[in-house]
Amino acid sequence: MTTDYLERGALAGAVGGLAYGLFVALVANPFVTGLETFESGHAHAGEPAVSSLTTSAVSIGGGVLWGLLFGIVAFGVAYYFLEPVLPGGPVTKRLILAGAGFLTVSGAPWLVLPPQPPGVEQSLATGSRTAWYAGMMVAGAGVAVVAGVVYSRLDEHRLALRSVASLAPLCLLAVPVALAPSNVVHGDVPAGLVAAFRWTVVFGQAGLWATLAGVHAWLGDSTVQPVEAADFVAPSD
Repeated sequence: MTTDYLERGALAGAVGGLAYGLFVALVANPFVTGLETFESGHAHAGEPAVSSLTTSAVSIGGGVLWGLLFGIVAFGVAYYFLEPVLPGGPVTKRLILAGAGFLTVSGAPWLVLPPQPPGVEQSLATGSRTAWYAGMMVAGAGVAVVAGVVYSRLDEHRLALRSVASLAPLCLLAVPVALAPSNVVHGDVPAGLVAAFRWTVVFGQAGLWATLAGVHAWLGDSTVQPVEAADFVAPSD
């Protein structure tokens, strides 16, 4: 693997992570602070143990670290190996990879374990939630691969048909969702605010992956040839 792919993945991750960290610091954190007032039956809140400036700095730093991780793994390592088989042009390839990353890391697991605001108690034990989250990540990655195969197999058909057919494998996620144990939640946060919190988290994660794809596309393609399928075939005697 060339360092060029890793460098461009890291750069895209740094920019995307910075944007995500700023979103968390400026939008998500104030929202969460407001939701915390519903904890313990609207108990009177005292002085915050950590200043808002420190919290914002940690959020931005954490966002950059997450961006670097996703950028290097998805747009550095994975893109190096998958670029030859990803359908579409340069921008489409990045968007497909970003969509697969979002589905794997967040989208599929959230079907079983959606984001919960502070002050909400969950009936499932931490170990069970962790196991199910990891399992749904594997399921999401598998569905993304199947969707890509379906899209490639229909290369002689119209784009609309290929796009719709490639979305059909998403229905497979209904199987683990149906088998997942019930995770009853209890809390004082109103249902409307819980929904708003979840959409805020979804928007932040989707924005992170979209920014990663956009920055990586803006950086352009590497001058080094990616791994081809033929490179893995041993020469015959």
